[in-house]
Amino acid sequence: MDNKQDILALLRRVADGAVKPEDALLELKEAPFEDLGYAKVDFHRSVRQGAAEVIYGAGKTPEQIAGIAAAMGARGCRNVLITRMGQEAAEQVAQSVPMDYHPIPRLGIAFPGERAQRGNIVVATGGTSDMSVAEEAALTAEAMGNRVTRLYDVGVAGLHRLLSNLDVLMRARCVVAVAGMEGALASVIGGLVDCPVVAVPTSVGYGASFGGLSALLSMLNSCASGCSVVNIDNGFGAGYLASMINQMEGLEEEQ
Repeated sequence: MDNKQDILALLRRVADGAVKPEDALLELKEAPFEDLGYAKVDFHRSVRQGAAEVIYGAGKTPEQIAGIAAAMGARGCRNVLITRMGQEAAEQVAQSVPMDYHPIPRLGIAFPGERAQRGNIVVATGGTSDMSVAEEAALTAEAMGNRVTRLYDVGVAGLHRLLSNLDVLMRARCVVAVAGMEGALASVIGGLVDCPVVAVPTSVGYGASFGGLSALLSMLNSCASGCSVVNIDNGFGAGYLASMINQMEGLEEEQ
């Protein structure tokens, strides 16, 4: 049982008499997780949260990453995200499991498959130097079934670049604003759009930016309503949250 639809289909088969309740119970009992010794792979994550478990690559060996990904693939998981994985590790993992690797955000997508494109998320950056974090957000959102529009290098140092894309921003269901330095981009966008803004401070900047702390504090103190903030350089967290916001309407319709 890898998602809510699988469990619902199983329950319907029980209701129709096609599956015995005891057999259904066995399937559900076997589903929650698999113990690999070094990791307990959570197969019920998608049931509880709507998305499969994500593999955090930093601190794991290539063998461990490949083992977790292979276990998920064997259970039918697709578009498995592997974040913060270096090029060398990715090359080793790709020998064991099918994977698309994106070097700029250091993100891999194991067992890539067709993805739905729901709604519209805009990922905007203050500068080109913020692209690694922005791409982590954009690729995360795309892997979770969202349509993503990228607006890169539209920071406040040249505000006309952002204002020339107002039509794109106004159509968004959620905007991810990625910026370092003083982090003003999130406030500007927050004052223009009628949808939630997820602000991502980056560690881009000179000494007094304190590794992104300056941008973080600026975003936390934003005067724009509807602006939330994730941790420094946390593109994955922003993409995940934006996906949840973007797909809320669809979830309400299903219920």
